[in-house]
Amino acid sequence: MAAPALGRLLLTHLLVALFGMGSWAGVNGIWVELPVVVKDLPEGWSLPSYLSVLVALGNLGLLAVTLWRRLAPGKGERVPIQVVQGLGVVGTALLGPLWYHVTLVAGQPHSVAFLTLAFVLALACCASNVTFLPFLSHLPPPFLRSFFLGQGFSALLPCVLALAQGVGRLECLSAPANSTPGPPVSVPARFPASTFFWTLTALLVTSAAAFQGLLLLLPAPPSAPTGGLAQGLRVREPRAEEEEEEGEEALPLQEPPSQAAGPTSSPDPQAHRLLTVHSACLLGLLAINNALTNGVLPAVQSFSCLPYGRQAYHLAVVLGTSANPLACFLAMGVLCRSLVGLCGLSLLGMLFGAYLMTLAVLSPCPPLVGTSAGVVLVVLSWVLCAGVFSYVKVAVSSMLHSGGRPALLAAGVAIQVGSLLGAVAMFPPTSIYQVFHSGMDCVDLCGP
Repeated sequence: MAAPALGRLLLTHLLVALFGMGSWAGVNGIWVELPVVVKDLPEGWSLPSYLSVLVALGNLGLLAVTLWRRLAPGKGERVPIQVVQGLGVVGTALLGPLWYHVTLVAGQPHSVAFLTLAFVLALACCASNVTFLPFLSHLPPPFLRSFFLGQGFSALLPCVLALAQGVGRLECLSAPANSTPGPPVSVPARFPASTFFWTLTALLVTSAAAFQGLLLLLPAPPSAPTGGLAQGLRVREPRAEEEEEEGEEALPLQEPPSQAAGPTSSPDPQAHRLLTVHSACLLGLLAINNALTNGVLPAVQSFSCLPYGRQAYHLAVVLGTSANPLACFLAMGVLCRSLVGLCGLSLLGMLFGAYLMTLAVLSPCPPLVGTSAGVVLVVLSWVLCAGVFSYVKVAVSSMLHSGGRPALLAAGVAIQVGSLLGAVAMFPPTSIYQVFHSGMDCVDLCGP
């Protein structure tokens, strides 16, 4: 009897992780494929700025989800999730044959098909945070960590696929007799962008199939609560949380007693006061975390890494994204439930982020450029920064899980708002005022 129960538990964790894998795989895939597609699209290297704007506009997906909840109260997240997954699958599938098509707009060639499908994927990815997380509210907290583990793979797997494709490989020609460096030569990719997008489509289909498997495996989720946000953001005492989690681990696929018991008396005013301050701190920490990891730091990653070479840049990208699922694994075994401890970890992550920001400001001649120590420091800083912030995000979301669906909905909104503010804050210094300066491939700008 124990063996089937354990097998069902492991299967549920696997399905939840595959479900989370589809959350941001579409947009992450487009980002890592940019070095391949920009060579054939008329926007050239201004394409990333277009994509940044489209991802920001993708937050309109939050409005669509809000409208759904107004028009269909109490219907849950099943239909919105299926729509989000459908948009992701259709968007990436159409990118395969259409990404290189160019259309004349006002007499100028533009990649209308690519940009339109990128906007569709941005809508789906932004809406996923406010639909996927609330769906998990009726499951025990360990499954939430499995979801974030899968979400980490939504960044890691497209990155590994792009590296297997050979994205961004350059060869420097030997210098001619007059000592003038030769131009860099791009090495052809091992397979075309269409193959990359078809493979990405297969990943999203797998994620959608995992969600259907969850619907068959799990009991029907409870109806969406109609109470206010404060009711959903109840933060229990740490001891009570631990006891509840132990009970949930014992009966992982059953409705917790706290939900089955029906409505309870409203908490006292002191609990409301503690609730408001504590939950606001958690949501603020989550928003700041995602502003840095999804907006501020990605905008300067190339400036901080490329002066040390393309190999350092690729290592920082791959190992940094690998730190996300590793942090989720760590959170499954050791979870910090102290707000002070999480704030301390966030400050540690900010220290690594400040070092990386300093390197970006000093680009193309940051400290230790041209040395192995510089490469090790920049790659290690990216890995530790990504790992610390990923752990904090999982820990905060696990603490908010005790508040049920409204709390996880608020967590999804905080993630999206923080990401949007971080991206908007970095647009002027990177695209308008040119605060950061890039180097030149195969050219040493820092020599004597």
